[in-house]
Amino acid sequence: MRDHLRKNKFADYLDVVTSPVSPSISIIAPAYNEGLNIVQNAKSLMTLHYSKFEVIIVNDGSKDDSVEKMIEAFDLVKTDFAYNSSISTKPVRAVYKSTNRSFAKLTFIDKENGGKADALNAGINVSTMDIIACIDVDCILSSSSLTRMARPFMEETNRKVIAVGGVIGVANNCEVKDGTVVDYRVPESFIGKFQVIEYFRSFLMGRMAWTRINGLMLISGAFGFFNREIVQKVGGYFPQTVGEDMELIVRMRRYMEEEKIPYKVGFVPDPLCWTEVPESEDILSRQRNRWMRGTIETLQLHKKIGYNPKYGVLGMISYPFWSVYEKSAPIMETIGVLYTLAMIITGDFSAIYLVALFVLIYFFSVLISSFSILYEQLAYNNYKNKKDLRSLLKVVLLEPFLIHPRVVWWGLKGHWDFLKGKGGWGVMIRSGFKKAVDKQEVPVSQSNG
Repeated sequence: MRDHLRKNKFADYLDVVTSPVSPSISIIAPAYNEGLNIVQNAKSLMTLHYSKFEVIIVNDGSKDDSVEKMIEAFDLVKTDFAYNSSISTKPVRAVYKSTNRSFAKLTFIDKENGGKADALNAGINVSTMDIIACIDVDCILSSSSLTRMARPFMEETNRKVIAVGGVIGVANNCEVKDGTVVDYRVPESFIGKFQVIEYFRSFLMGRMAWTRINGLMLISGAFGFFNREIVQKVGGYFPQTVGEDMELIVRMRRYMEEEKIPYKVGFVPDPLCWTEVPESEDILSRQRNRWMRGTIETLQLHKKIGYNPKYGVLGMISYPFWSVYEKSAPIMETIGVLYTLAMIITGDFSAIYLVALFVLIYFFSVLISSFSILYEQLAYNNYKNKKDLRSLLKVVLLEPFLIHPRVVWWGLKGHWDFLKGKGGWGVMIRSGFKKAVDKQEVPVSQSNG
């Protein structure tokens, strides 16, 4: 983090905007039943600060009025677009372009429902730029997000940058004006606050560290930039998994290792994208269940790379870590608890050792979470309200008792559902962002994510 901040002091991102060698970017945003906000979100994407980019909105068989609203708002007409079907997808009904030159950057695809991965593949088939930026249509992007995410693709000379990830911020309870977060606030619910801390740990600590050794195996599906050429060579997203974001990165890395091409997966720790996280325990449990199933599927699909020196850091460090500490953690923790209870019942244990170990584990957890908050404050200081920081620290103290056991349980259910062959994403209900103008909640439709 220190190195990144030091480098940023001397970085002039206007050079990226004006440089003739800057990579061109195709922004692909799949949408399902987003009629209430799709027009506003499309307009927001077209106002991003960059010289060469296009916006591709993919309507994935929505059952609401998304298509009608887009046609009316942007003067869209069907066009005989040169659709490259190199990646197989569900049938595309039509490709629309605007008759208004102000919206020349916009391409709208209407296709049959096939899920998020299938919609992204349709967008990739239409894209024409060097880099594809895959985002969720309801995400809020910083105006400088494209320039900051494009820079890592330009910095490497001896290695090919195949993908770059960015930080995802929690937008719940934040005030949004003109498509930008203007006032950072922590969510009101305990579950929402927990996810703020969890995202700090994941992005500002975990992924920064993995990037340091070029071992990153996951880029968030809500905000990821990819080399289009490599994505097309590996066949795009794999629709038969619920963890398509992780699976694509692993497949791209595997391809580069097998072709013996020097490469890098980058990460930008600046807060450039905000999304709404679940504040309902039921919806959060479905999300974590899906994440676990996606992890298991990806690790099984690419088990060839596991513990294989041929794949370098990917095979010898990243894959084993995900197998043990991500996939197997809920099972190992449950076995540990049951074993401890068995020892207590039989009397074959040391009370002093048990208490000492418990205290050590608890304070280690608190230490990691506290440092993740400290990193955010030192680097960006977005949460300036002391009440917000105090509330986050309270969550840090309570999380091991109130949240972590549930996360373990949701992980176990994910394993069980995977064994039963359960698929699908489930329903994600969003309550909407808070506008800075009228202070009212904007309802958002149900999403297939």
